[in-house]
Amino acid sequence: MRVVYMGTPDFAVFPLKHLINNHFQVVAIYTQPDKPSGRGQSKKMPPLKMMARDLSIPVIQPDDFKGQIILNQLSQFNPDVIVVAAYGKLLPKTVINLPRYGCINIHPSLLPKYRGSSPVQEAILSGDEYTGISMMLIDEGLDTGPILTKAQIPITSNDNSSSLMTKLSVIAAFSLQDVLIHWVRGEIIPKLQNEVLASYSPSISREVGRIDWSLSAGDIWRRVRAYYSWPGSYTSWQGRQLKILEALPLPGGAGYQIGQTITVSHDNDAGFGVVTGSGVLGIIKVQLEGKRALLADDFLRGQHHFLGSILS
Repeated sequence: MRVVYMGTPDFAVFPLKHLINNHFQVVAIYTQPDKPSGRGQSKKMPPLKMMARDLSIPVIQPDDFKGQIILNQLSQFNPDVIVVAAYGKLLPKTVINLPRYGCINIHPSLLPKYRGSSPVQEAILSGDEYTGISMMLIDEGLDTGPILTKAQIPITSNDNSSSLMTKLSVIAAFSLQDVLIHWVRGEIIPKLQNEVLASYSPSISREVGRIDWSLSAGDIWRRVRAYYSWPGSYTSWQGRQLKILEALPLPGGAGYQIGQTITVSHDNDAGFGVVTGSGVLGIIKVQLEGKRALLADDFLRGQHHFLGSILS
């Protein structure tokens, strides 16, 4: 079976490794172009390209699939199937119709729930108990194709977007191997998605990471976990950005101002708390702009005038 694999972030890496380790014939890897990163704006390779550097497999980084040259190149790889894992680009009909067994997408949600670009974040924000991956045949819609299989896992209170994506990447790898084997044998009947149950997850902008302390502690806690990978959850203190990396919701806060930093009981992991619209957000780990990440207790030792201040 000749496989063309398309993906970009860390989520796409483990399924590719698993295919290669199990002797699938991966004939080409497609990933997004290198992008400027950091203060120097030096070009940064996508995680999938970094993983593929030591493989004797062509790595292609097209801007799009609009030109005939890039379509001809893809056609010359003669793929039996194209596997897509968070590639970040919609495939045109000319690509979808190219492989004999179609294009299979690995989507990190239990479709039709949370179609779109941020399904893992949306599951955490919604307080869902479970999420999972869906293997679907790609059509011209946004995550609307028929389902080949699903796999479900629980969302724990310790999960953030990064840890959950890692778990989903692992189960996706094992599910993908089974799907490819049984799909080409004609042993899987695709199941149409129920459009009545469909929901969408939006693109995430940097602005959603700014904390609104008038929300409840539970809401902010879920946002800290959901936006852990991007854009992070941040507030301002003395004109500097303060990122909240780990937290937990706590009761209390009566008699204090919203956004005020206070001491909390050390029966939990929090080093200090911030008063919210309902309850207190216990802070476990923070990072002040220009500094390294610290546990909240260690941060307080270096910032003697922090407690009692108002975060904005």
